[in-house]
Amino acid sequence: MNGPYYIADRCFRDLILANVALRKISTGHLWTEGPVWFAAHQCLLFSDIPNQKIYRWMCDGTVNIFRENSNFANGNTHDREGRLITCQHGTRSVTRTEHNGDITTLADQFDGKRLNAPNDVVVKSDGSVWFTDPTYGILSDYEGYKSTPEQTHRSVFRLDPQTGDISQVATDFTQPNGLAFSADETLLYVAESGASHDETVPAVIRVYDVDDDNMLQKGRDFTTLDKGIPDGFRVDCHGNIWTSAADGVHCFGPDGGLLGKILVPETVSNLTFGGPRGNELLITATTSVYAIHVNTASAIA
Repeated sequence: MNGPYYIADRCFRDLILANVALRKISTGHLWTEGPVWFAAHQCLLFSDIPNQKIYRWMCDGTVNIFRENSNFANGNTHDREGRLITCQHGTRSVTRTEHNGDITTLADQFDGKRLNAPNDVVVKSDGSVWFTDPTYGILSDYEGYKSTPEQTHRSVFRLDPQTGDISQVATDFTQPNGLAFSADETLLYVAESGASHDETVPAVIRVYDVDDDNMLQKGRDFTTLDKGIPDGFRVDCHGNIWTSAADGVHCFGPDGGLLGKILVPETVSNLTFGGPRGNELLITATTSVYAIHVNTASAIA
């Protein structure tokens, strides 16, 4: 098979396309992150954290600046009303960009103390906003402002959209990072990226049951990466996990077994599904953003 692939399981062949190439669609950045596809506008937004910019890539190949001063924006997603939700290291907050362009702060503290540095974020179908809060954005002045953590834990939080209340739903992480729901939202997957600064921490994606009260139960390891650490990832419509890694994008089946890899020449930070037909992986990787067509699509419409 042609293409930049490593095949660990034959069924991976059904998820990829033999005659496509990995395309570099934007480059010259410092550290790209937070890709989010807006189908209504046919565009990809992504962050360049150290440069404090959010960029916009259009399907015609045009790349322009969406936000000039992003406060070290990292993870991005959109809510069910099509509004941009962003994790900002600089303000140690989660924000929402309203349809008129105004920016609303959704969360910047818990239990009377400042958050560490919100990193990645997803929105559940009930409108609740779930985000991770590691310390990467306050470890140095490169991706934020160096500071001492105020939170006791590096946690996963849930924000109630009606009341604005914030709940701490998981604390058993060294550095929680990317997160994603299964298609039926009964499972939440969360990346443990603590090996970035402590090699004794396993490079795992954990999975939790989501109960009827939106609490997490029965946390356990889902899979372990063999190259680098998990950062951002997505779940496809078949229940497979596509995650960032040191050598590209790794694809794991619903049972946690490695199916295969898309090899990328830079360390991958994150990815999302998008493109006009929703069948492209849009990949943020160190200085560049890449795209490749696949034979699957996102679990979330």
